[in-house]
Amino acid sequence: MFMKHIFGLMLRPNQEWERISQEQPSIPGVVAHILLLALIPAIAWFYGVTQIGWRVGAGEATRITVESTMIIIALFYLGMLAAITGVGLMIHWMSVTYGARSTPAKAISLAAYTATPLFLGGFLGFYPLLWLDLLVGTAAGCYAVLLLYLGIPHMMGVPRERGYLFASATMAVALVIFVTMMGATVLLWEFGAMPVFTD
Repeated sequence: MFMKHIFGLMLRPNQEWERISQEQPSIPGVVAHILLLALIPAIAWFYGVTQIGWRVGAGEATRITVESTMIIIALFYLGMLAAITGVGLMIHWMSVTYGARSTPAKAISLAAYTATPLFLGGFLGFYPLLWLDLLVGTAAGCYAVLLLYLGIPHMMGVPRERGYLFASATMAVALVIFVTMMGATVLLWEFGAMPVFTD
C-alpha cells in the first residue's frame, strides 16, 4: 500500500497527498513502510564505508571495519525508526492545537512519507563521494520540507494557512529530535560505538 505512493510523491506531490489522505493507514502498515525504507540508507552506507571507502584529496580510500560498522549501522537504523516515530507522535499530539483530524497511524505515516526523499537519497551510500552526498542530501532535505508543508493540510484536514503553522511547529520538533540524536551519537561514541578504521 505504501510503496505505490513513493513515485507519486516525488513527481506530483499535491495529487499524491490527496490520494494518501483518502486512505486509512494502520500501525502495522506504517511500521512495515518505515522498516523497509530505512533499510535503504543502512545497507547502502554499510557497504559503502566498509567496501568502497571515501577519499579526501588524492589519498587512499578510508574504510571502517565491518565489526565496528555493524554496531554503528544498527544504531543508525534504530535512530531512523525512532526519529520518524517520534516526529509522527508529536504531529499527533500537536494536532489538537491546530484543530486537525489525526490518529497515531496517520501522523506517523505523514512523517514517514515526508522522509521518503531522505531514505531514497541513502542510495548514495553505496559509493561515498562527499560533494555528491552533500549536494543530494541537501536537495533531499529541502524536498522533504516541501513535502511536509504540502502534506499537512491534506493529511490533517486543516486550511493551508493553519497547515503552514502546523508544519513550522513540526519542523521545530524535527530539528530538536535531530540535535538530540547528534548528542546521543557523541555519547554512544564515548561508550564504544565509535568507528574503527582499517589500516
